[in-house]
Amino acid sequence: MNANKALWEKGDFTRIAETMRQSGEELIDALSICQGMDVLDLGCGDGTTAVPAAQLGANVLGIDIAANLVAAGNGRAAAAGLTNLRFHEGDASNLAGIADESFDLVVSIFGAMFAPRPFDVAREMVRVTRPGGRIVMGNWIPGDPTLVAQVLKISAAYTPPPPEGFISPVTWGVEDVVRERFTAAGVRPEDISCERATYVFRHNGPPSEFLAAFRTYYGPTMNAFEAAAKEGRDGQLWEDLTALFEAQNQGGADTTAIPATYLKVVVNRR
Repeated sequence: MNANKALWEKGDFTRIAETMRQSGEELIDALSICQGMDVLDLGCGDGTTAVPAAQLGANVLGIDIAANLVAAGNGRAAAAGLTNLRFHEGDASNLAGIADESFDLVVSIFGAMFAPRPFDVAREMVRVTRPGGRIVMGNWIPGDPTLVAQVLKISAAYTPPPPEGFISPVTWGVEDVVRERFTAAGVRPEDISCERATYVFRHNGPPSEFLAAFRTYYGPTMNAFEAAAKEGRDGQLWEDLTALFEAQNQGGADTTAIPATYLKVVVNRR
């Protein structure tokens, strides 16, 4: 089975996505989406950014590798009466069946960065974007002191080394690497911009409860706990992550609000 597909079908990422809705809406609000715009959301999950884009009147296609998230997204679209939003299963590194220059805006917020073959991902995003359109990515930054980069770093310390040839998803958070990938896809350097931005995870409960959701539903953390348990180290992993979540929480003892820094990438398609 495709390892990336298995990772994101593990658990239930919708439980984590619920804590990301407000920041997803704020991000989409800033993109000047208008009625009738054609939008592709890659690695869309259950629609944290796809749903608000459709609510602004865009025609939105969400693509995700995880069948359970695609089903959840279609359920959210139906419940909201959004006939201009649909979700399909697919791979960001090979958008088979999507014609060239189909979309005015391609969005991928913490999604396509996890797909294998990053040069193919960049090439596919450029291919399906219309001239005059944009690509907007949000990518976690390696070594960043905020939440997600540290969760991935701590989890990696408890898991076996990745297979030979593995390219870390967080390389998408390095500006020079991003520029290399998009220029290889034919984008001019001056049409690529990068800036740091902040996403806030919000949960109506203490940080320990939020961490429990990561342990139970977030594939990378689930894998880390399974690997740690085989060595009797799962208790230590829980302590490490508890210290992280509590230190980063800005919401008080009974409410979780944890900011996480990411690299916002905007590519203008000529």
